[in-house]
Amino acid sequence: MHKRENLGSRLGFILLSAGCAIGIGNVWRFPYMVGQNGGGLFVLIYLLFLVILGIPVMTMEYAMGRATKKSILSAYKELEPRGSKWHIMGYFAIAGNYVLLMFYSIVSGWILHYFYLMLKGTFVGATTESVDAVFGNMMSSPAILLTFMLITMAITITTCSIGLQNGVERITKFMMIALIVIMVVLGVNSILLPGAKEGVKFYLMPSIENVNKVGVGNVVYGALNQSFFTLSLGMGGMLIFGSYIGKERSLPGEATVVALLDTFVAIVAGFIVIPACFTYGVEPTAGPSLIFRTLPNIFANLPGGRFWGSLFFLFLYFAALSTMIGVFENDVSFFIDLVGMNRKKAALIAGLIITIGSIPCALGFNVWSSFQPLKAGNCVMDLEDFFVSNLVLPIGSLVCCLFCTVRYGWGFDNFIKEANEGEGLKINPALKFYFKYILPLIICFLVVYGIITYF
Repeated sequence: MHKRENLGSRLGFILLSAGCAIGIGNVWRFPYMVGQNGGGLFVLIYLLFLVILGIPVMTMEYAMGRATKKSILSAYKELEPRGSKWHIMGYFAIAGNYVLLMFYSIVSGWILHYFYLMLKGTFVGATTESVDAVFGNMMSSPAILLTFMLITMAITITTCSIGLQNGVERITKFMMIALIVIMVVLGVNSILLPGAKEGVKFYLMPSIENVNKVGVGNVVYGALNQSFFTLSLGMGGMLIFGSYIGKERSLPGEATVVALLDTFVAIVAGFIVIPACFTYGVEPTAGPSLIFRTLPNIFANLPGGRFWGSLFFLFLYFAALSTMIGVFENDVSFFIDLVGMNRKKAALIAGLIITIGSIPCALGFNVWSSFQPLKAGNCVMDLEDFFVSNLVLPIGSLVCCLFCTVRYGWGFDNFIKEANEGEGLKINPALKFYFKYILPLIICFLVVYGIITYF
């Protein structure tokens, strides 16, 4: 049996977990969710849900990983009572990890392409129409989409095959620290723009009027959804990093630090995007294409815009790449744990599967655009995203939550003993009722509501 690799430092563990959680979702999804849900109040409700929902489920994943020193399928197999079938969730989670990277690699490629265009000066003096045209050209070109996906996959595979400490930990640590520095610089720059004050007010001041426009129920559901998905819980993304750490620190404390770092990045992203939208008259509610269709306009008009724009897309690429590497580490560990393969071979095989599997997503925007799964106007990526975001993540979290609290699974006493070992924040055993009944109910609501509203 091969010896389990470990992370070199606590900072490495925190930045790696945060890197897996901090992805494009924080940077583009959070600002536009704030924009669409009436600003400041959404941010407050989001923070509340992060504490009562995100951190507990994250602690459960860490505990399962640390208790077994294995990835998700093997962890379920080791901890489940004999003859039970909890480990079936492991296969579902493995599928989720692969499918996620099959479209995330394409979106990461978009960002890398935009970084290249910014450096080249494509957007200097560009009009709104020409910025739109650039996005259209990229989406209609299989060659562009596949080339930048291949570069992203090559970086990801290389990083993970070098090793856990020398590759994954070292490179992610550098990227995360660079990411935070670049963000703070961009955030300050954005707040100092003329007219940015209105944007900051919209962002931070809770406004009942804005909330009423959207509807209180929608704002609450949006915040619940964002607090949950921002930490990529439910498919073993955090479990794997739990399997690489020692028993010196308690897990609720570590989960809290990672959640705070994740939130810090999301909130600073809002400071970068929202005031700039107000300065240049761009709607902050523009939705997912916000960063590709609106931000280049802002950089085109900004003194030194080519520099700031390049910096922004570089930082965004780091955010995407940190998730790519974090999730890919999971894919690699499946092969290492299940068939005892060495790391280099495992990275190569997993990488090949994902690279080939990414092709349909790229073609879905152009050659295969007539294929519209689920509902009209959908493409291959929507189907993949639905599978991961509406099924694997919430159902995976529900199963994990039940597994760690009911006696037919691993059980609450075993979970809490593992979670509380070490120095730091502890879970009070008095919370057993909350963990066992309320938490699964909230997640159940997320699963059902998410699927109903989609259609």
